[in-house]
Amino acid sequence: MLSPAPPTLHRRVRGYIALTKPRIIELLLVTTVPTMVVAERGMPSVWLMVATVLGGTLSAGGANAINMYVDRDIDRLMKRTQNRPLVTGLIEPRNALIFAIAIEAVAFVWLWALVNLLSAVLAVAACLFYVFVYTLWLKRTSKSNIVVGGAAGAAPVLIGWSAVTNSLSWAPVVLFAIIFYWTPPHFWALAIRYRDDYAAADVPMLPVVASLHTVAVRILAYTVLLWGLTLLFAPIGDMGAIYVVSAVVLGGAFTAMAVGLLRTPTPAKAMKLFGFSITYLTLLFAAMAADQLVRSGL
Repeated sequence: MLSPAPPTLHRRVRGYIALTKPRIIELLLVTTVPTMVVAERGMPSVWLMVATVLGGTLSAGGANAINMYVDRDIDRLMKRTQNRPLVTGLIEPRNALIFAIAIEAVAFVWLWALVNLLSAVLAVAACLFYVFVYTLWLKRTSKSNIVVGGAAGAAPVLIGWSAVTNSLSWAPVVLFAIIFYWTPPHFWALAIRYRDDYAAADVPMLPVVASLHTVAVRILAYTVLLWGLTLLFAPIGDMGAIYVVSAVVLGGAFTAMAVGLLRTPTPAKAMKLFGFSITYLTLLFAAMAADQLVRSGL
């Protein structure tokens, strides 16, 4: 019997890229550039934006790759993750870990050298939190895993703000809170769809350990809090009419969908809310940037 042919270089490269979870990185970085625009009160230098986004991409990619290394045992048990490169054997675990640590180190040096030390420290702190607090501790032990763990995903707004100002203030803290409270309804909606996967892997995501009605109530509660925080950001961030109108309309739409899920708590409704949550975040932060660019005359 012939042994299978070794994977091509192209497949290996794609495997290493997959370790970084590029779709998640895209979502996180949607918030970075608009935050920089708000911090600058106009358009920051193109070079600074590129340097910050590349550094943030490397840092988030390193954290995601470590997450895949740690979770390779449960990824084998879940249908939606059974094609990940560490499960299929495309990438060896040791090589994945070396790759992850290497790009995390490069991210720190890159951000320190080309942006500032505060941004570099924030990026590494987010990685450490994601790996040690969420992945190694909370994910497999607590139904509040994604609530607390979402703090790591909120770090890009702090990094983007500090890249421009080399400091932090109440405005980026509220932006951090917006992402923090957006994450649970976003992720719980997806977890409803993949409830059986998480149950098979013995991961206590909220939809596994609570009824769909309870999950829908929590989603609605967090969505209302999120809506309030987006409105609070208007005076704290000195935002104008474009942002305020967008925050009101988008928050209302998100809340209406959460109410719809509460009335009819089904996986199909949950996936519609999940899809909209991505659109919501993208449009909200685009409105922030547009608001400041218009007001600055650009």
